[in-house]
Amino acid sequence: MLLLQIPLLAILLRGGDNEDAFQDQIFRAISISYSYNHSWAQTWASGWLGELQTYSWKSNSGGFIFLRPWSKGNFSNKEITEVEEVLQRFYAQCLHILHNHASQWMFEYPFEIQATVGCELHSGEVKLDFWRLAYQGSELLSLQNNTWLPSPEGGTRAQQMCTLINHYTVTKHMMLRILSDTCPRYLLSALDAGKADLQRKVKPEAWLSTGPNPGPNHLLLVCHVSGFYPKPISVMWMGSEEAQQGSQQSDILPNADGTWYLQIFLDVEATKTSGLSCRVRHSSLEGQDIILYMDHPNSKGLIILAVMVPLVLLLTGLAFWLKKRWTHCEPPPTLLPLE
Repeated sequence: MLLLQIPLLAILLRGGDNEDAFQDQIFRAISISYSYNHSWAQTWASGWLGELQTYSWKSNSGGFIFLRPWSKGNFSNKEITEVEEVLQRFYAQCLHILHNHASQWMFEYPFEIQATVGCELHSGEVKLDFWRLAYQGSELLSLQNNTWLPSPEGGTRAQQMCTLINHYTVTKHMMLRILSDTCPRYLLSALDAGKADLQRKVKPEAWLSTGPNPGPNHLLLVCHVSGFYPKPISVMWMGSEEAQQGSQQSDILPNADGTWYLQIFLDVEATKTSGLSCRVRHSSLEGQDIILYMDHPNSKGLIILAVMVPLVLLLTGLAFWLKKRWTHCEPPPTLLPLE
């Protein structure tokens, strides 16, 4: 359920990737509360340190599910239990407020509330705590300077919510404790405990292909880049040392092993592929860019060719030998007696 709803949270997740895990890093906790009716609701949550998911949580499951050996940071089991209890109380209080004012704020059942909370590390200093709230994928509120403020796109509904929620001092105290204390401590301890994962670098593999014909006398060139980590990467089609205009890049998608994959496409005239290349720049390459030229067969093509040619020759020779052997083994024709 959480993975299916992640696109709805895109407007909430501001902030970019950074190659140095210890200079700039963000911890985000993402939650989705789905209210079926006035009395039945469910909340899912997950924690992300940069691009790595560290834990998942479900409101009726009784606790965190830690996804990596270092996901707890330096938190003791007692501290983890305390955080779980605070979260349970906080979400119960929030849902109580939402259900009591659902008609006033024009929430139509079933509905979803998405939230993201976190803190950031910049040049060794933890700052820029954030908390944002959205309804059905549209941002409503954000917490700034200990006060809930309405988002411009939230309209009258967001203004009414801020006026009311800012009076819930107990709930606000729980939120501020998580932001000012728990989040920074977790971020720093998880960065230290997960150092090996966060600082690892995996070199990308790249190859070229052509896609579906985009039109008469045109080719769709595709540069594939896979298996790289961390996520930040630069891939571009080049011609005469200049970036080609009009190229399109796919989303950067995860592989099963935690590395990343992407494609970049270029629509060109079939007679103008000479001199084109795909350039890949990534921190793991240490300045040694990968450059693949359309004029040269890529390594995968050479491998396939190297395998197929001997195989064809072998099969051809085998067929010739069997035919010759069959011919030699045929019995001589039977002679009929003369009358």
